[in-house]
Amino acid sequence: MAVTESTAGGTPGEAGAGHEGILRRQSARESSARTYARALPIVPVRARGLTIEGADGRRYLDCLSGAGTLALGHNHPVVLEAIRSVLDSGAPLSVLDLATPVKDAFITELFHTLPPGLADRARVQFCGPAGTDAVEAALKLVRAATGRSGILAFTGAYHGMTAGALAASGGARDIQVARLPYPQDYRCPFGVGGRPGAELAARWTESLLDDPKSGVPLPAGMILEPVQGEGGVIAAPDDWLRRMRRITADRSIPLIADEVQTGVGRTGAFWAVDHSGITPDVMVLSKAIGGSLPLAVIVYRDDLDVWQPGAHAGTFRGNQLAMAAGTATLAYVRENALAERAAALGTRMLAQLTQLIHQFPCVGDVRGRGLMIGLELVDPDAAPATARQTPPAGHPDATPAALGPTRTPHPAAPELAAAVQRECLQRGLIVELGGRHASVVRLLPPLTISDEQATAVLDRLADAVAAAARHHQTHGPHQQRHPGRAQRTG
Repeated sequence: MAVTESTAGGTPGEAGAGHEGILRRQSARESSARTYARALPIVPVRARGLTIEGADGRRYLDCLSGAGTLALGHNHPVVLEAIRSVLDSGAPLSVLDLATPVKDAFITELFHTLPPGLADRARVQFCGPAGTDAVEAALKLVRAATGRSGILAFTGAYHGMTAGALAASGGARDIQVARLPYPQDYRCPFGVGGRPGAELAARWTESLLDDPKSGVPLPAGMILEPVQGEGGVIAAPDDWLRRMRRITADRSIPLIADEVQTGVGRTGAFWAVDHSGITPDVMVLSKAIGGSLPLAVIVYRDDLDVWQPGAHAGTFRGNQLAMAAGTATLAYVRENALAERAAALGTRMLAQLTQLIHQFPCVGDVRGRGLMIGLELVDPDAAPATARQTPPAGHPDATPAALGPTRTPHPAAPELAAAVQRECLQRGLIVELGGRHASVVRLLPPLTISDEQATAVLDRLADAVAAAARHHQTHGPHQQRHPGRAQRTG
């Protein structure tokens, strides 16, 4: 695809100069808080589906997808048509919380997709345009409904960048929320992994709530991600999610599912909670529900709707273009079974990526669900962590299926992960980093990715890992002793 004068500034040489100038001006004028621009020094000028073209004429396969916002990829025809339809109709573009045909169609389509038991008694609150504002709204809602103030959240969580959302995230500086262990296999907090680790995490939660001297009074709600994205692409076991649902229901604690990144087919089900069959009391939704445009809502049980008028608001909660784009996206994913496709393709991609564990000692773990995939980089030259504890032979939890992965994890390698990200970019592949130490290379391709494109993504990623591993072996590890926070997802 040629770079045209209108989009990139003339000839290829001029385009390259414009590219460099734009990057220099960004560095000089934009905040030091910028993140993606530091690791991805590109200037997108055109995009379609999985592909982005930069001002320098280079093309990239985009497995960042707006941090999961682009369920259908860039500029999908059904999204563009929905936006054009509103623009051509003369409809108002911003209406606060007034009723409109566009909003009515969006709510109707959204309710079609909700888990059983919620859609028939749901209320929806339109929030400010970012997912973090919807998290704030969910926390305010359960506090108003229960008359309690405490919140239960999980280690490794990420819920946004506003004060309340940060307090419930894993990087919180001040203790405002009771923190619970989130089960995982590779770096199990209890050193056992598999079903035993998840059982210990559930027992810890029950003990904390039922012990009158635990220091944690009955909370207003529990918030969790069915798959932790920023936490390192860690999928909660379905049995553990069902256990959390029982624990909260038995104690009249509203359960909040943060589906900001996991929703709209991303994990191989329309909503990630669908894998376990649970029905949360509140769902926090953003990113893909706006069809690439800013939109955030909470959906919740009608008996929690105790708010007074104006209890939560936001000037841009009436974004009509985002609602139209969102309706088109939700319908397209549902009608074309893209969640099922994500499940099948994600399984194949994970199986192929798992081979890298056997080829490269620096690949510690490969994990994910659907098209939400993570590759954890480790320092194979450093001493491993404490060996995994296993139940005695004959114990029902001593079977391979129950134990899960038995590899003893090596220390995280954030600089090596960053090197893989750079090598990917050189090969025309855009990926992001996440995890506790920014050591997890993450793939979030659009649900419309083709088999051929998936193969190209895997080939480029494998080549990038090989190049970074060779450099590591040649020059030796240069890991940070105290790495900073993981890179922020959008």
